[in-house]
Amino acid sequence: MNVYDGQRLAALMESRGMTATTDPADADVILLNTCAVRAKATDKVYSALGRIRRVKKPDALMGIVGCVARESGADAFRRVRDLNFVLGPQSYHKLIDILDNPDAKLLNIDMGGLEKFDALPPMTRSPLVAYIPIQEGCNHCCTYCIVPYTRGRELSRDPIDIINDVTHAAQTGAVEICFLGQNVNGYKFADPKSGQTYRLSDLIQETAKIDVIKRIRFTSSYPTEMTDDLIDMFRTEPKLLPFLNMPIQSGSPDVLTRMNRPNDVNQYIDIVNKLRDARPNIQISSDFIVGFPGETDDDFEQTMMIARKIGYINSYCFKYSPRPHTVAATMSGQIPEQIKAVRLARLDGLLNEIQREFNDACRDQVMECLYEGPDKTGMHLVYRTPFMQQTIVARPTDGPIAHLARIRITDANKASLRGEIVE
Repeated sequence: MNVYDGQRLAALMESRGMTATTDPADADVILLNTCAVRAKATDKVYSALGRIRRVKKPDALMGIVGCVARESGADAFRRVRDLNFVLGPQSYHKLIDILDNPDAKLLNIDMGGLEKFDALPPMTRSPLVAYIPIQEGCNHCCTYCIVPYTRGRELSRDPIDIINDVTHAAQTGAVEICFLGQNVNGYKFADPKSGQTYRLSDLIQETAKIDVIKRIRFTSSYPTEMTDDLIDMFRTEPKLLPFLNMPIQSGSPDVLTRMNRPNDVNQYIDIVNKLRDARPNIQISSDFIVGFPGETDDDFEQTMMIARKIGYINSYCFKYSPRPHTVAATMSGQIPEQIKAVRLARLDGLLNEIQREFNDACRDQVMECLYEGPDKTGMHLVYRTPFMQQTIVARPTDGPIAHLARIRITDANKASLRGEIVE
């Protein structure tokens, strides 16, 4: 979601004649697009602001947008007196106000609904992967999660507006569409005129009709929202990638209960089995939280067991981080940091082993991959497989770079693949 927000904000400033710079000392407007899911992310925001304020031009505008802005509110101005604006995730389009009145201070962390999607100018050029938000907020209220506070309750966009965004992206360069939402597969829009209810599966079907769009995916998914109509899309729609992020967070029923995640482990496994029946080559990734309040050694071993059973090919795991405005922050049984660190290292090690095994199994396969950009050296190109693996190939000596290329996988390690383009 932050990638999309950043792209729209960049389009706003470009529409006013500005160009991007990587040097804060040269900038006239400096904004940090922020995430507050973990305490470390919030800390990094204020550390970065401290560095930037020492080098920026005296009259440069500086501010934060997104979830840290919503979390901090007016306190952000106290912590960093040089700030000009603090805009929450549903009000970042109000940046226009401060650009028109640079001598003012602007605080807006209102839950403004979906106004921002219409208030900003469209991008004149889409990247190959177009991120299309379809809903905001979350109703699940997991006890560790700050999203309901920073992003609000669920709001689903009108499908007409979504497909218009998809069409615009396709007409301006997109090859892949990634639908976004804090609870993306919970998307549900009831048309007040026709009475028809639209789901994510309907958006996938409409998007697949656009010839230039070759790949479709969505993130992030909530297990109990993985309905049969959506699962069936993996059976019937070849443009839908065989890869799904569906976080389980923990393999322990007791921990899931304290997290207020009503999906039990057996139900989760049943959903994965349905997905694999629909698309036999589908691969699953997850998010995990280790060291949640009250997590015992046995609870953690159950998480290790579910990771082995499902065989997640690319997952993210984090130490539990208490967040303000959440129930879990006040729970008893907070786990010491050293125990969290040990558990995190063990789970990371297992997940890395599973990922390496899957990458090794891809050797000699030919996959259609999407161009991502040059590598850091500029001597190689980076592509993404249908399973979202980074794949590195030699830069062609002549001719254009193919946006989609058939690549034979020749080598693999934990983090990436190596390959050669098949003519």
